[in-house]
Amino acid sequence: MMIQAVLSNADHPEYGVATIPFPIPKEQYDQCIEMVRALEIGDPFKRDCKVASIDSAFSVLKITENLRVNLDELDYLARRLDSFDVGEAAQFQAMASKLELFELKDLINLTFCCQQATVITDFSDLEQIGRDHYMNLHGGGASVQELEDLDGVETAILLIDAGGGTITRYGVVYDNGMKLDQSYDGKHFPAYLYEPCMLMVALTSQKEPENTENITWLYLPAAKGQIERAMERSGIEIPTDMRFRFGDSMLPAEVDAALDFKHESIFELNDMARAVSKLSHSDQQKLGAVVTMAEPEYASQICHLAKNLDQFEFAPGAHTPAEYGKYMIQESGHFEYDQNLDEFYDYEKYGLQRMEQESGMFTDRGYISYHGTMSLEELMMEDPAEQYQKEQTFQMGGMSL
Repeated sequence: MMIQAVLSNADHPEYGVATIPFPIPKEQYDQCIEMVRALEIGDPFKRDCKVASIDSAFSVLKITENLRVNLDELDYLARRLDSFDVGEAAQFQAMASKLELFELKDLINLTFCCQQATVITDFSDLEQIGRDHYMNLHGGGASVQELEDLDGVETAILLIDAGGGTITRYGVVYDNGMKLDQSYDGKHFPAYLYEPCMLMVALTSQKEPENTENITWLYLPAAKGQIERAMERSGIEIPTDMRFRFGDSMLPAEVDAALDFKHESIFELNDMARAVSKLSHSDQQKLGAVVTMAEPEYASQICHLAKNLDQFEFAPGAHTPAEYGKYMIQESGHFEYDQNLDEFYDYEKYGLQRMEQESGMFTDRGYISYHGTMSLEELMMEDPAEQYQKEQTFQMGGMSL
């Protein structure tokens, strides 16, 4: 938790308050949205949340107390700040203080440029001050040779003697000519991958031109409320008004190739991303082979496959009958392999024998075979576990009558 804010409705203080952690954890997102909506605040666009109090390691944010803020802006700012190291935190707070910023839009934009500033919190190490200042002037990077050739003490003395520093409670700050960034326009948050995701989606309205820069970014899997708010921020009233493309993907390449984004539902994409995110790395590789075999066309079908990987046998790296047989005997766990008897195993014969008795194929990832009782088409249309649950619910309902 980077920030804990107590929010209220300025027009109706009698409604009470909601204490919200920021960034809002994905698993708590829908619950937190319900809490603020109960106070009739939390609109995706309006600054309707009064900050009754705020608790954060970034004490400069105290300036927002008693102000009205936008919930999504506060959440995005918290995500940006959560990635900052100690030096960046000092730069952000010192520059926010120097520029007397208090609007969340400006504070968000400051996170994209505050790294240009130099903040001195300890004057005892001039060499380090000089090195840090040089790095700030050169985009945060410098070669080993540059740093070896640098006279850090002289650089620091020149900086201090030139004046121009502003004293703040966070240190003496030199802006180095920094201009406040305008990456955030007040509506569309810049792409920012706060935590790993399976699929990064650029969401736009069909009313916008295809090359529009008015993009709302979604990071799947997401909470239902995150998707709904992203749609609202994009001016999308119904799912059919939605256009999206992916910006980055951690899905198996076979899954990416199978998806047709022009005909997908964002909610089914989200369900699929959630199912794949629960898989281990080895099972995600297995899913790639399963997709090659099953040839799904929609995210919902891939989701069902991901939930039923146990119905498939996978021999990673096997591309010949001999390699398949060797994997099954040595690594599958179905047999007690004895290394001393290795020369007596006929891996190719065993591999061919198994292949004749099952439905399988070689893929780029290895050999995959299906051992389920229903056809692959049926498997992709209905999750057996979900089907069983529906049947049990129906039977129990019938009994109750």
